[in-house]
Amino acid sequence: MSTSVRNEHDQAEIRLLGLILMQSMSIGMAVGIYHADLWLAHADPLVNGMTYAMGAFAVQGIAYYVFKMFFQQGMDERATMAQMERERRTKYTSMHTNFEQRRQDMELRMQEQQLEAEMRWMEANPGKNPPWLASRMDNDPSNDLTISTTAFPSIPSHNAENENKLDLGLSFDGEENKDKVRGSDGKFTKKK
Repeated sequence: MSTSVRNEHDQAEIRLLGLILMQSMSIGMAVGIYHADLWLAHADPLVNGMTYAMGAFAVQGIAYYVFKMFFQQGMDERATMAQMERERRTKYTSMHTNFEQRRQDMELRMQEQQLEAEMRWMEANPGKNPPWLASRMDNDPSNDLTISTTAFPSIPSHNAENENKLDLGLSFDGEENKDKVRGSDGKFTKKK
């Protein structure tokens, strides 16, 4: 069911409920006025029924006219503006999605063309390193150091000149440190 058909159906239901409410109120007022003997209390029930029916019709007609004059037009204008805003948002979202799809398609085509150009170069020059790969491999490692020192100025840029090795109790060249002896638990024993 489309949106406009559903909105018309909802509007018809609202009007019908309004009519039922107004008729119920009119009947309730008529019964109350008749029971209190406030207006036209004749002995003939037919005259009373016709009089109250005409009074109810007049009250409903006036209420309907007041509703149409003061409320219906403003409500319709607000509903129309809300519908236009929804349609505008829907169109904007659709245009944005379409634009993103076209942009992604364009990027994929550009990548495909770039890969095809690389494949043609590789077919024309078998066994050679591509120039884009060689430029990456020929980068000077000192450039990386300058980048890191500019990003982190506390990193030293000189080589370590300390020749003394730090003794941690175990040597990896096959020699164990004879001065320090470990116990069965793996900790160094106390000197005697």
